[in-house]
Amino acid sequence: MKSLALVSLIMFALSFCGLSEKLKSLQGSANSSSNSSTNSPTSSSKTNSSSPGSDKATLTPAQEQAIAGGDTISWDQQGLSWTVPKGWKKMDVSKTSFNYQSPDLAFLLVNISEMSDDFPMDSSLKAYYDQAMQQLKQGHYESVRMLNIDGIDGVEFVESAPEQKDGIRRHQWIGYRSYLGQKQMVNVMTSTDQSKFDKHKDDFAAIMYSMKTTK
Repeated sequence: MKSLALVSLIMFALSFCGLSEKLKSLQGSANSSSNSSTNSPTSSSKTNSSSPGSDKATLTPAQEQAIAGGDTISWDQQGLSWTVPKGWKKMDVSKTSFNYQSPDLAFLLVNISEMSDDFPMDSSLKAYYDQAMQQLKQGHYESVRMLNIDGIDGVEFVESAPEQKDGIRRHQWIGYRSYLGQKQMVNVMTSTDQSKFDKHKDDFAAIMYSMKTTK
C-alpha cells in the first residue's frame, strides 16, 4: 500500500505540474499579446483519511446562473462535455488534452492519462484523497472532498489563496473511469490568478459539475 501511495503521489505531481506549466505558459502568452488584460464549491472539508463516500455533484442557484445561457463544449474523442459561460473560447483540443479560456484569462484545462489494464483505480483514488487531506491539514488547500460527477468518483480540491497577489489559484478534480475498454485518469482543472479567482468561483464549480460522460 505504501508503494501504491508513492506511485499515486508521483503521478499526481507529474500531472499537476504538467497542467500548471501549461497554464503558466498560456497565461504568459496571452498577457503578452493583449494590452487590454490589465459556488464556491458546495463541499465541507473531510477531517479523516478513512475510505470516504462520494458526494454527488450538484449546482447551487448561483452556480446554475453562472452558466445559464452558456455554451456546451464537447470533447468527442473522449465522450465528455461541459457547459461554459458565454464568451469562453477553445485554445486547443487533442486526444488527451482539452483546453478553453475566458476573455479575462480564466482557464479550463482537462487532461486524460491512459492507464494499464491492471491499474488499481480504486486504491489509487484513495491514495490521492489521503494526500489531498495532508495538503488540507498543511493549509495548502481550503477544501477537499470525494465527489462523484456524472457517475465518476474523484477527488475535488480547492487551493488556498497564494501568497503572491498575482499567483495562480486552482480548483481541481481528479477521477478514474473505464472508457472504450481503456482505464483512464481524468484530470479537470479550472484556474486563474488570485485577483480574479473569487469572480470566477461559481463559474469554476459550475463548469466542473456540468461535466457529462458518454455512457
